[in-house]
Amino acid sequence: MLERNGYEVIEAADGNDAVKKFAESANKIDLVLLDVVMPGKNGQVAFEEMKRIQPAIKALFISGYTKDIIGSKGFLAEDINFIAKPVKPDQLIARVQEALKS
Repeated sequence: MLERNGYEVIEAADGNDAVKKFAESANKIDLVLLDVVMPGKNGQVAFEEMKRIQPAIKALFISGYTKDIIGSKGFLAEDINFIAKPVKPDQLIARVQEALKS
């Protein structure tokens, strides 16, 4: 869906793979879309590592859990860009565009 809307996508198998691939291509990446709960390392930990590589990187977090449940577990800060699954294609594209502009 993202590629059909003109975005280049780099897929990762888990949190560790996401950080590795980000490190390899950080200068070409404007936004990371991370699931909050991932194998290897969760999205917040992966994002913190990515920020050490590229401090200005932007992120959009996604999860099947609601933001209040995730927040109560300490996974995400309140001011994080977040979208809940399931998400409609047009909603995801709009949130990606919004995150890129912020």
